[in-house]
Amino acid sequence: MDAKTKLQTLQHFIGGEWTNGSNTDTFDVLNPIDDSLYCHASKGSATDINNAVTAAKAAFPAYKATLPSERERWLLRVAELMEERKDELIACLIDEIGSPIQKAMFEFGKGLTMVRAAAGLCRNVRGETIPSDAPGKFSMSIREPLGVVAIITPFNVPLIKISRLISNAMAVGNTVVHLPSELAPRISMLFAKIIEDAGFPPGTFNVVSGYGHEIGDDLTSHKDVNFVSFTGSSVVGQHINEICAKNKTPNTLELGGKSPTVILADADLEKVMPLAARSIFMFGGQACIASSRFYVERPLYDEFVKRFSMIASKVGMGDLRDPNTVIAPIISERQRTRIKNHLKDAVSKGATVAAGGEWEGNRCQPTLLTGVAEEMTLCREETFGPVTSIYPIDSYEEGLEKANDTEYGLSSAIFTNDINKAMHFAKNIGAGMCHINGPTIHDEAHVPFGGNGQSGVGREGTDADLNAMTELKWVTVQL
Repeated sequence: MDAKTKLQTLQHFIGGEWTNGSNTDTFDVLNPIDDSLYCHASKGSATDINNAVTAAKAAFPAYKATLPSERERWLLRVAELMEERKDELIACLIDEIGSPIQKAMFEFGKGLTMVRAAAGLCRNVRGETIPSDAPGKFSMSIREPLGVVAIITPFNVPLIKISRLISNAMAVGNTVVHLPSELAPRISMLFAKIIEDAGFPPGTFNVVSGYGHEIGDDLTSHKDVNFVSFTGSSVVGQHINEICAKNKTPNTLELGGKSPTVILADADLEKVMPLAARSIFMFGGQACIASSRFYVERPLYDEFVKRFSMIASKVGMGDLRDPNTVIAPIISERQRTRIKNHLKDAVSKGATVAAGGEWEGNRCQPTLLTGVAEEMTLCREETFGPVTSIYPIDSYEEGLEKANDTEYGLSSAIFTNDINKAMHFAKNIGAGMCHINGPTIHDEAHVPFGGNGQSGVGREGTDADLNAMTELKWVTVQL
């Protein structure tokens, strides 16, 4: 694979070999800034998925027996190679998925942290001694890897998801089959090359590119897959959950969100405003933890809308390699249509566009809406763009009630100097994550990242993945 050739054809990585797979079919990967051709990718089939799972299963017994020091060394080498190839990885994030350079650099740094944190997991796969009522019986638990882990990643933060999920799975002794988003296959192949060059044994990590709606079920329903991790839409997540339930395959699902931010009257708007902007405009709002609902107590409401509108009008929409650029292009025509339909529906039913609402090429301007009502689609559905609604509230209690009025439950935030209300909110919000005086967009390697309801099942992170991707075995010895 020639990384210097822009219009390359990506191959699958199966059993330690780069291959075109079972056929010569390819699909186009487009640069979302102008829909120009970025590269071609091999179009995976059910046969390719089966070959990848077979390779991962064959590699598992030997990999399971590797020493913690070996897995630790390989993962730390992955981190070293990431640093050496930083420019290439960042360029890919810019040109393949349309990341502004600041977001690409942020994602690279976070991904690097994920790999290094995973290296620390290698020495923490442990059980415990257990008291026994049987005389002379020594009782203990040991923790073992599950086997083949299937990982399906999204387009919006692919390097973060790849680095976290793949590294954690392999740190605890599992082998992996990875299906990246068809919108972002090359970043996964660059990571696969790093895995290969770091010295991981053949078959421990495998990547098949292709369309999820064509081969996703072949992966998630495969009889030799022992765990599934999926990040994506709630609709697809529900489908995968049903497949896994039928096969009794454990899984974690990190799905969509309609994340609320509550701003009380005692909040300091000078501090709130930049964090509010970050929570919805980063990567053009294409984030499951973006804050698409703001509930502002009335004494601050008018001033908040005024200041937010001013910020929205000045958010950078220039060259993606300009550090001042914030707004990313919307990834695909299907997603652009979704955003346009949400806005058209809201305006036609009486919502007011306080800022933005127009398009510049494939980029939607930062858009603020007021007067959003229940009958409007974007009131409850995830828009997945730089679009948010602002609602007035008369009390903290009303803010909490409205924040909880959703089928989603991913991230949430509250801005206030009242510690009692802040902690009450944290304990009573129906979301998997809550940030007090901070934006809804936040993540770290070791935290339990995930949501409730339509936002997912389970949690991601070093400790969470350690528990999810291993199982305990009870062992006794009669002395």
